[in-house]
Amino acid sequence: MRKSKPKKRIILPDPKFNDTLVTRFVNNMMYDGKKSIAYSIFYNAVEIVETKTKESGLDTWKKALNNVMPSVEVKSRRVGGANFQVPTEVRPERKIALGMKWLISYARRRGEKTMQEKLAGEIISAAKGEGAAVKKKEDTHKMAEANKAFSHFRF
Repeated sequence: MRKSKPKKRIILPDPKFNDTLVTRFVNNMMYDGKKSIAYSIFYNAVEIVETKTKESGLDTWKKALNNVMPSVEVKSRRVGGANFQVPTEVRPERKIALGMKWLISYARRRGEKTMQEKLAGEIISAAKGEGAAVKKKEDTHKMAEANKAFSHFRF
């Protein structure tokens, strides 16, 4: 156990939308410290979303993120020599982190040519409530629902 929790680092808001959530998303998407490239990918993806949906790109992205964030997940817990999948509530910080990671990872697996198009496609489909990232959330919820019998093993 740690003696004290490490201090939360302050994340500066992004230059275009002045939003710290965007910065967190870009930080998750970034490879090898290439932040400017990650920003350009995100901004271009938001523009593509705007042209395709005729709505605000940032609002569509936030809606997509809300559709992807899980509220329950299963954690493995060892009780008397057997492992049980115990459903637990997800903390708000982890909710956001998981949603972002899923959006990015499933966007990378898409078939479009550039990352901007992949991310835009995933954002649009997640905002509609479909797509691979939303399916991942639903699968997580189904797992938690199926293992509800073990919820008394919560720690």
